Amino acid sequence: MEVYRLSKREYANQLSGKGAAIKGARWNPIGIELIYTAQNRSLAMAEVAVHFTWATLPDDYMMISINIPEDIQIKELSESDLPPNWKNFPHPSSTQKIGSDFVTENKFCIMKIPSVVTQGDFNILINPYHQDFGKISIAKIEKFPFDKRILR
Repeated sequence: MEVYRLSKREYANQLSGKGAAIKGARWNPIGIELIYTAQNRSLAMAEVAVHFTWATLPDDYMMISINIPEDIQIKELSESDLPPNWKNFPHPSSTQKIGSDFVTENKFCIMKIPSVVTQGDFNILINPYHQDFGKISIAKIEKFPFDKRILR
């Protein structure tokens, strides 16, 4: 399976959840490393773009294509598996607990979860502590210019 991640140029060569651990996010509290990726390029872009305004749209982002071998088991969650407030912002602690449990239980390397930003699409979360993490590799890194028409 190929998944996608947008990252600043300086961090593009590394698969790390350290940035997510510093700030926390929807699926992880502060202190828990988790790598956020998307099922497709447009979702990866949308997930990042929701955090910017036209004036702050970055010009140093890279699209990272990541290869996840087919033999790695995936934990899949549907909307019915999630708490009623899962789409709220700021991120509820209930969704952060889901990601924290995913990492600490360490049963799966990959978790497929619904996207809040794009209904019907899925984010793919990677547990960097799982034994299968070493099988995951960066396939390609390329410059990703944001089209400024996205944020008019």
